[in-house]
Amino acid sequence: MHFHRPARSRSQVPIVPMIDILFILLIFFIVSTQFKKPRNVLKIELPTVREVPSDKVADARSVISVDAFGTVMLDGLKVPEGLLESYLAAYQKQNPGRKLELEADRKLPLEQLLTVWDALIKAGIPIKDVPARIKLPDAK
Repeated sequence: MHFHRPARSRSQVPIVPMIDILFILLIFFIVSTQFKKPRNVLKIELPTVREVPSDKVADARSVISVDAFGTVMLDGLKVPEGLLESYLAAYQKQNPGRKLELEADRKLPLEQLLTVWDALIKAGIPIKDVPARIKLPDAK
């Protein structure tokens, strides 16, 4: 006796639609990627500290950078001398809730650092909320 057996068909995975979806995803990720912008606009040599056990960053902050010559930049924008207070006040109005971080060169005179702190206070920003960025010592 000869019974009729249905022919087994192989399961096939459609590759062409998968490739199309892969290219669509690739294009989406390329278009939607936000590249990091370099933060260091001024040449700053950060002071070194040995007592800080952690080097993690808690949250993203805007940067007030001051080089050894007293040039001040607020998030990459050069601030003319004597106008830091008004720039900080305008910045606070445009970016409410955005926190600041001080990045000062280790050769910066104390007088210039005090001028920056004074501008922060006059703009209504408490100094205790503006941490200073420091460089950890090199591991030996």
